Amino acid sequence: MALLSVAPLAPRWCVHKSLVTSSKVKVVRRTMSTSIRMCQITTVSGEGVQRRIANHHSNLWDDNFIQSLSTPYGAISYHESAQKLIGEVKEMINSISVKDGELITPSNDLLMRLSIVDSIERLGIDRHFKSEIKSALDYVYSYWNEKGIGWGRDSVVADLNSTALGLRTLRLHGYPVSSDVLQHFKEQKGQFACSAIQTEGEIRSVLNLFRASQIAFPGEKVMEEAEVFSTKYLKEAILKLPVCGLSREISYVLEYGWHINLPRLEARNYIDVFGQDPIYLTPNMKTQKLLELAKLEFNMFHSLQQQELKLLSRWWKDSGFSQMTFPRHRHVEYYTLASCIDSEPQHSSFRLGFAKIFHLATVLDDIYDTFGTMDELELFTAAVKRWHPSATEWLPEYMKGVYMVLYETVNEMAGEAEKSQGRDTLNYARNALEAYIDASMEEAKWIFSGFLPTFEEYLDNGKVSFGYTIGTLQPILTLGIPFPHHILQEIDFPSRLNDVACSILRLKGDIHTYQPERSRGEESSCISCYMEDNPESTEEDAINHINSMVDKLLKELNWEYLRPDSNVPITSKKHAFDILRAFYHLYKYRDGYSVANYEIKNLVMTTVIEPVPL
Repeated sequence: MALLSVAPLAPRWCVHKSLVTSSKVKVVRRTMSTSIRMCQITTVSGEGVQRRIANHHSNLWDDNFIQSLSTPYGAISYHESAQKLIGEVKEMINSISVKDGELITPSNDLLMRLSIVDSIERLGIDRHFKSEIKSALDYVYSYWNEKGIGWGRDSVVADLNSTALGLRTLRLHGYPVSSDVLQHFKEQKGQFACSAIQTEGEIRSVLNLFRASQIAFPGEKVMEEAEVFSTKYLKEAILKLPVCGLSREISYVLEYGWHINLPRLEARNYIDVFGQDPIYLTPNMKTQKLLELAKLEFNMFHSLQQQELKLLSRWWKDSGFSQMTFPRHRHVEYYTLASCIDSEPQHSSFRLGFAKIFHLATVLDDIYDTFGTMDELELFTAAVKRWHPSATEWLPEYMKGVYMVLYETVNEMAGEAEKSQGRDTLNYARNALEAYIDASMEEAKWIFSGFLPTFEEYLDNGKVSFGYTIGTLQPILTLGIPFPHHILQEIDFPSRLNDVACSILRLKGDIHTYQPERSRGEESSCISCYMEDNPESTEEDAINHINSMVDKLLKELNWEYLRPDSNVPITSKKHAFDILRAFYHLYKYRDGYSVANYEIKNLVMTTVIEPVPL
């Protein structure tokens, strides 16, 4: 029987003094209107407790289906073939790196090296060629100047394509290159030069200009101008092109800008593009070997994905989550995101840990936002801070199971992290978890009391309640990359990188979630708080303001991630950055957390379930 109620839910569970500390709901300074609060949806459970529900769609990936997955690509013969191809590609790269020849000459050696590196990275096979990539980029950088570079070391005039591709690739690898080089490709009127007829070569140049513009730093006006120009140019060009490798590449790049692009998704797309049109490279350079290796690598990792996914699905089922009807079940989707940003075979702990922690965070979010009563939430918050199995004594039955799975998972991951880091990291995880729980509790108080915070108050709390920090910290500590305390301080809370990432995700997420959440009585959002702070503003004004904030923050994020003067290597920040990209990807079209049966379902199928045809 469903009920509509605006009254606080009646207390049911006794509060034990040893578990709960005194806490007060803020005095209501601003409250949501009665008409909005009446939109709360509540139900009466079998225990006679009124609860709000969200009516999220059910799990899309049945455990029986997951356990039935199979693939032949785990066989040793495929691994042997891959090793042979890796050797042949290394030989190819080394042959063009040490001397000029028929294919590599002083007139094209810079662009050829950049193109090889770019193709290897986009095909998702760069982990095998780290030293070769560094050698190639060191060579290119040695010829870099204030006007950029041409096709080759003997080029007299700088070339837009080589310069744009070089700017992007060198910057992503930590080389100190300035975007001012792009000023030299403008006409006297300050516009980027282009011909009346859009040739294929020019289109490729503008495509790389667009890709470079995506990694702009704050204050780089020329990069903003490059993005505006190249976006317009490419949208016009694609209307005139036939369906081909170039048109597919343009479509993908425009659809998935750098901040929402996922390495494995890009590899899957680029395998098809590269197969149609291997850019700049010739058959004599064994480009077919690159494609064969990329397909094999994709499918061999696909075999490992299925093994890991079976373990995760069994964990989900054995932990009792399959019997819970109120939370969102997104463990498969989270695993997909993890495997899309890290396909290193040895990083299983990262992928599985990421999926488990974020699934647990989502269950907690649904408990604090909708299902739990205030008394229950007080008890659970205190139990998390006590961090001991005996703390479950005073919890309701459904919370006992969640608490114990949380307790065991966090401790298990701390054990994995200790193996990797050589020290106990549990306190890092507990501090992040307690901050997340406190922020979630604050939002629950707002919901139950009808309190509407200021925009600043909401964002400060929302950056923590999003869950980015708790979901990022423990998984990256299992990677085998050393994270001493001083480096963690530059990545984890309260670093600027972490603060910017959390701000972006909270702001972008609210744009897609505030309407359904508002219908459930969750009035607080960036949109509603901004409109309350600015009474003359409309909903459209609020969204435009927030999008403008996000655009500026993305440039600051680029700087914090890629700044060449940082004491923290890019490799140490990469996973934290890519996790942001994964969640930013979820919000491209809608709230991919809650509505996972459209684009995100397709992502699972494309990158996890289905292999690439050989």
